Amino acid sequence: MSLIYIRQAQLQDLSKIMLIIAQAKTFLKNSGSSQWQAEYPNETTIQNDIAEKVGYVLMVDKKIAGYSAVIAGVEPTYRDIEGNWHNEVDEYATIHRMAISNEFRGMRLANYFFSNIISVLFAQGVTNFRIDTSRKNKIMQHLAESHGFVQRGIIQVDEDPEDPSRIAYELNL
Repeated sequence: MSLIYIRQAQLQDLSKIMLIIAQAKTFLKNSGSSQWQAEYPNETTIQNDIAEKVGYVLMVDKKIAGYSAVIAGVEPTYRDIEGNWHNEVDEYATIHRMAISNEFRGMRLANYFFSNIISVLFAQGVTNFRIDTSRKNKIMQHLAESHGFVQRGIIQVDEDPEDPSRIAYELNL
C-alpha cells in the first residue's frame, strides 16, 4: 500500500503542478470538453493559490500526484444560480482546479484527494462544500456525486466563452 496524503502546495512545487494542469487540459480537450482550454488555470492562478495558502497537492509515496485549490468563503460565481443552494447560512469551501497527473491516472486517487480535502477542512470547522464542473466533464460529475455532493443548479463562468454553464454541486455534513 502506498503512502497517500495531502499537504499545502509550496512555490517549489509549481513546475510539477503546472505539468499536471497541462496534462489535465489535454485530457479534458481529448474528452470533448472546452473546460480549461483558454488561459485558465494558468501559472499566475496557481502562484496566487500558493501565496494565499489554498493550494493543496496530493502526495503518493513522496511524489506529487495531483493538485487542487480549496477556498473558504464566498465564491462570486455562485451568487447567481439557476436553482437553489441548500445551505446559504454556513460558510462554505469551494473545491477548484482539481487535477491528477497522467502518471497516476486511473488509480482512483481522486477519491483519496476528495476525502482528504473534506477531512482537512472539516477539522477546521467547515461543514459545507461546493464544486462546479462542465456538463461534459463526466468524471468530475461522478466524483462529486459519489462523495455525496448533490446537484443544486447551474452557474455561469467567465473563463469558458464556448461553454460558460457549469453544474453546481453542494455537500453538507
